[in-house]
Amino acid sequence: MPLADRRVRRTMPLIAASLLVGSGLTAWTLGQGTAHAAARDAGAGRAGVAAKPTDDFNGDGYADLVVGAPGGTVSGKAKAGYVVVTYGSKDGLDPARKKIVSRSTSGVPGAATAKQAFGSGFTKGDLDHDGFADLIIGNDSRSSAAGAVVLWGSASGLTGGTKIAAYGFAPQAGDFDGDGTTDLALFAQAGLHGDDPVGQGARLWKGPLKRTGTPAATLDFMDKSEWWSYDDERPDSACGERPETCIDGPQSVKGPVIPQAVGDINGDGRADIAMNDYSGDGEWGNSVLYGSATGFVRSDAPGAGGVMGVGDINGDQYDDLVVGNSDYESRAMVAYGSAEGLKDDVQKFDQNLPGVPGAEESGDGFGSSVAVGDVTGDGYADVALGVVGEDVRDIADAGAVVLVRGSAAGVTGTGAQAFHQDTAGVPGVAEKNDVFGAAVSLLDVTGDGHGDLTASSTAENAQAGAVWSLRGTSTGLTATKSVAFGPKDVGAPATAALFGSRLR
Repeated sequence: MPLADRRVRRTMPLIAASLLVGSGLTAWTLGQGTAHAAARDAGAGRAGVAAKPTDDFNGDGYADLVVGAPGGTVSGKAKAGYVVVTYGSKDGLDPARKKIVSRSTSGVPGAATAKQAFGSGFTKGDLDHDGFADLIIGNDSRSSAAGAVVLWGSASGLTGGTKIAAYGFAPQAGDFDGDGTTDLALFAQAGLHGDDPVGQGARLWKGPLKRTGTPAATLDFMDKSEWWSYDDERPDSACGERPETCIDGPQSVKGPVIPQAVGDINGDGRADIAMNDYSGDGEWGNSVLYGSATGFVRSDAPGAGGVMGVGDINGDQYDDLVVGNSDYESRAMVAYGSAEGLKDDVQKFDQNLPGVPGAEESGDGFGSSVAVGDVTGDGYADVALGVVGEDVRDIADAGAVVLVRGSAAGVTGTGAQAFHQDTAGVPGVAEKNDVFGAAVSLLDVTGDGHGDLTASSTAENAQAGAVWSLRGTSTGLTATKSVAFGPKDVGAPATAALFGSRLR
């Protein structure tokens, strides 16, 4: 049965598309959760390729990592933003094998603009159905003209640049209508405050997309049975002609909403979008947009905001939803998928879960970032959680990452691991306010069937930021052969770049 409404009044607006900078602590919580999407969500893959097509831009069998640096100065424009793609290999990530993309990159449409935060949101998917993943990069601009940019996958990596002249806030890719091709969900930016929800512009483009940026068709964003008007009465036919008067209408969604993760929660072969949503009067909640042949159908999800990840933790062929640090509580929760959607029973846990290293303390921020993926290769997705406020010895807010295992019974602390910059084999040194674990991802960048961890510290080196890559094995994560790199290592702008604000 669908989850009952569990909305909670938050003491401050959810941080989603703005930067908090104070006392050396930086938070960028837009979509840090990484989806454990099924391969079908991005269309057919190339024969013999180990990595999911959603993650492999050049078709070599290794997942490729995308790092967002929305604070980066580009062409003299502060906070214009950029992304860096590092290609996977059998030896892992190498900062020398990279591609830097900004609005000033040759072939990329548009121009670098101050405070646009290009790369604050992005997604992967095989939009043109050629077997190579494509990269869709959004921004934090409230101007719909800013749109999004698509870089197209190929045997030589990402190429070209096509403007999506619509909405560029937190784009999401997946096979939402279940026809075997990747669709694109686009959102407008909206204010994150006020007493009432608003109509947030949204577009649902049916795949495959042409490289001109043209979809096969444009679908109603919401299933018609879900359309509502401002006075909470069913809209008449005029709603379709005047979508600006509708909420949850053909080209809008009741918002503000912040898309977080994509996966197939109800196992119907259609991708679903987990997101934060605003109900008005200071209340944030969570919900899921379930894919269908006729637009999304919306249902409640647990928690009041917080970051999200999606993956099959208990191995039952339904993706499960992980919510971290909801309502600023240092804990995580899992709602398990089923044919009817998310189940009512929610598993909640924190650092007091037996087997998890460390102890729960006020301000730890357990679950401040979330990634879901199978590290051990046992068929159960594991969960990586950032603990950005974790003290390392007497070093305040140095930060850490905790990995908990999936099992037939759900999340378990058995075999759990914790890593920080003072862990043996991890490059660097733990420092005050580093907030290590600000973002996390689990991708098989080595192509051996084990998810590898990437974790970031956006506060590293005066907020230049940096990322660390640890390898996955059949027994869990290992710091052996781990690597770390920042903007200077890839030849990108470093000053307050917030490199690693988002990973995917």
